[in-house]
Amino acid sequence: MISGEQLTGGDQSGRITIGMIAPDFEAITTHGKIKLSDYKGSWVILFSHPADFTPVCTTEFVEFSKKYEEFKKRGVKLIGLSVDGLNSHIAWVRDIKEHMGVDVPFPIIADLDTKISRLYGMIHPPVSHIMPVRSVFIIDPKMVVKMIIFYPSGVGRNIDELLRTIDALQVVDRHRVDTPANWQPGEPVLIEPPHTQHGAEDRLKEGYECNTWYLCMKKI
Repeated sequence: MISGEQLTGGDQSGRITIGMIAPDFEAITTHGKIKLSDYKGSWVILFSHPADFTPVCTTEFVEFSKKYEEFKKRGVKLIGLSVDGLNSHIAWVRDIKEHMGVDVPFPIIADLDTKISRLYGMIHPPVSHIMPVRSVFIIDPKMVVKMIIFYPSGVGRNIDELLRTIDALQVVDRHRVDTPANWQPGEPVLIEPPHTQHGAEDRLKEGYECNTWYLCMKKI
């Protein structure tokens, strides 16, 4: 089941964009039926992969599983997705356990009819009319889409970078600040620049670490 009422905030093409409410759906997974709206109150990473039993996807699922506790510490729920069937997902999870010694602890959606993949724009016709590309949607506890990334099929995702991005998003939300390029947890964050000439003159006297009036940092 997919709720069309959730599509407020997208662009005129209906494409999902950052800042809109994530469209709700109900799906069959390796953990039973789930509904996205049941995850409200938690951060969610919804990610797709092209196909089960493929090399790049397998390495990604191994790394997501190894870092599962790190995501859990941050209050993040993981949900995988492909257009393979449930039996394929179950067999693949068992194969990963047998040959890589890793349990996959999160649900994998069996999107056989491609409805969720198409709703979320995961299928890119120049690449494939059937299989989703490697997509990542980070959704906050209010079900707002905070980040979207698409990867080509041959490039595996950097799971540590997704953890870093979650850290940055949570710091930005919690402290009303921004994070600079290459930011890591514990490093200084950016404060909002002043909006008046008087404010710009005062900013350099306010005790922040400033390169110039509009680029100042602080520790949190």
